[in-house]
Amino acid sequence: MTDNNQTADKKTLKHARLWVRRWLVLLGLLVYAIILVGGATRLTDSGLSITEWKPISGALPPLDDRHWAELFALYQQTAEYQLQNAGMLLHEFKFIYWWEWGHRLLGRLVGLVAILGFVVFWIRGWLSSGWKLKFGLLIALGGLQGAIGWWMVSSGIGETTRIDVAPYRLMTHFCLALLILCLICWFWLDYDPLKTKVRKARLSPLLVVFSAVIFLQMASGALVAGLDAGRTYTDWPMMAGKFIPNAYWNDGLGIRNLFENVATAQFNHRVLAYLIAVLLVAVLWMKRSRLSENGLMIVSGLVAAQIAWGVYTLLSAAPLELALVHQGIGVLVLLTSVWSLYRDSQLAASN
Repeated sequence: MTDNNQTADKKTLKHARLWVRRWLVLLGLLVYAIILVGGATRLTDSGLSITEWKPISGALPPLDDRHWAELFALYQQTAEYQLQNAGMLLHEFKFIYWWEWGHRLLGRLVGLVAILGFVVFWIRGWLSSGWKLKFGLLIALGGLQGAIGWWMVSSGIGETTRIDVAPYRLMTHFCLALLILCLICWFWLDYDPLKTKVRKARLSPLLVVFSAVIFLQMASGALVAGLDAGRTYTDWPMMAGKFIPNAYWNDGLGIRNLFENVATAQFNHRVLAYLIAVLLVAVLWMKRSRLSENGLMIVSGLVAAQIAWGVYTLLSAAPLELALVHQGIGVLVLLTSVWSLYRDSQLAASN
């Protein structure tokens, strides 16, 4: 190969690296946005306002009064309306409808951006077989997310006896969104067609556990949101004057306490926060020689901010604005822990 060809190939690879990573950043921002809008949709009880799953035609909102009346009539058949929102006026329905419609529209946009980028990069020859599989996995998970979203909604519109969505289905929907976002982050860090030698990642077991517990805590937070548990037991550090509330375990619920008991959900969420703080101290001690290189100081700052904001949100009975900030910071804590895990693995591989 001539020097001119090598130079041209290097320029092509630099161009590929720039645009593929930009695409991943855009996808990451869109997924982050859909997580926040999804949180607002849940906290405003908007998720059941659209009772049909129409992936294509549903992209268009109601365009006239007749269509609005039809959609409102469908909502009036749900248990949520009949038992919780009876007497709701049309303008109030429109408020919750727009939250759910916006959430679904963002989902469609994520899918469109993901598929278009993947196809363009494939055609241009910028993707190795390995990256085709990885990005194909992202798109498949996005499709699965849409199906799980409808599975979640269907639990509140007649499939079960609930008047809202099943908390464990909400948790599943949220966790898959987090997984997709973490994969986007990891792929952004790892995509580099200019690499001539691929280093085998050496993941720190302690950092893996730390990131896994943060992920578990986010899942726990989804249960808290699904049960409106953040608006009960608004004292801290105790719960109704006790560290472990009397209602923590209901024998009639059995294992379902973990998913359906308000006291259980909030207590577990608190304990996991304490565990994260303890693990963070252990991580900082074990990795103290490289704190300036592996990003753990940023992780530490975000964890401290998240704990403080979480307590403030709880004491304020979790109003929408505070709860959304709490969720947003939590996602950043998870992403920075993934980033730190990656950086640490690269440092380990270079030694």
